[in-house]
Amino acid sequence: MVRRIIQLIGIMLGAMAGRELHSMTSLSGLWAEPSIGMLEHSGTYYMNVGIGALCGVILATVAANPLIRLMQRGAEQTSAMPVKDLLAGAAGLFVGLLLSVLLYPAVSDIGGVGVMLPAIMALFFGYLGVRIAWNKRDELTEKLIELWNQRKAAPAIDETSGFEEHKILDTSVIIDGRIADICKTGFIEGTLVIPEFVLEELQHIADSSDLLKRNRGRRGLDILNKIQKELDVRVLIYEGDFEEISEVDSKLVKLAKALHGKVVTNDFNLNKVCELQGVSVLNINDLANAVKPVVLPGEEIIVQVIKDGKEHGQGVAYLDDGTMIVVEGGREYIGTTMEVLVTSVLQTSAGRMIFAKPKLLEKAQ
Repeated sequence: MVRRIIQLIGIMLGAMAGRELHSMTSLSGLWAEPSIGMLEHSGTYYMNVGIGALCGVILATVAANPLIRLMQRGAEQTSAMPVKDLLAGAAGLFVGLLLSVLLYPAVSDIGGVGVMLPAIMALFFGYLGVRIAWNKRDELTEKLIELWNQRKAAPAIDETSGFEEHKILDTSVIIDGRIADICKTGFIEGTLVIPEFVLEELQHIADSSDLLKRNRGRRGLDILNKIQKELDVRVLIYEGDFEEISEVDSKLVKLAKALHGKVVTNDFNLNKVCELQGVSVLNINDLANAVKPVVLPGEEIIVQVIKDGKEHGQGVAYLDDGTMIVVEGGREYIGTTMEVLVTSVLQTSAGRMIFAKPKLLEKAQ
């Protein structure tokens, strides 16, 4: 089948060559003809076309076997190439051919040998595009994959609905569970994005032999099920992956950049990584600390000292919202409820810590 196609191409090219030869000899005066209609030609014209077609089929038959072997070898080498190299080469070839098409009108009126100029331009710019894309294949392939993932992940949004920002959930915030309560209040807008690699990590934790980890993983899956079925919030399961990256946190940062979204987490380390990478982050602990009752230095509160502190003589108490209070000199009051005076407040993304001293010591001083 391939041999016949090559022979057919040879006949067509040979016939075209015979016609061009007839035109050139006629113009030179060797076989001058009177002006005749489009459908009327002399015997010389048809003879030239026939001889050209015969020569073309003979040359095509001779060259068929080498061409077939060359195509087979090229196909085998192309099949062995990595996909990213093929994508880069195809993109470069497309750009080169497009450039030659754009320049074609400027050279289409050139006669004589110039009729071959468009083909030469196509070969030159096609080769140039392939070479440039090959040298930049890593950067080009990464960009193409990023654009494909972004297009695949982005949900269809009506023009009237406006811009919807993506909130990308990490594993820790799903297991924490407070994200479901926040969504229920309506404070989270846009689309919740749950990456498939986060689901795989949750599944791995839920299948752990350790009882604590297994319970945490199952709690995370229950939270996701609640968000999808019970809450009025849009959820997108992102099926893509960044196979060149092994760490889940790094994948989350990469995905946030691709979707121009925000990472929702309560992981202090991930919070810092996102800030270094220029990715917006919503930390649940920051939100929880922001809505806690404000306690200022100099205020008096009543607490129950329940255990020793890390430093000598310290006692530890807790507010109703779980905020830890370190009471200086409070060790001797363990198990008692007492009034303390706030001396300082330490606020971080990891939580809030209040330092205080017994009111009795303040009065004694």
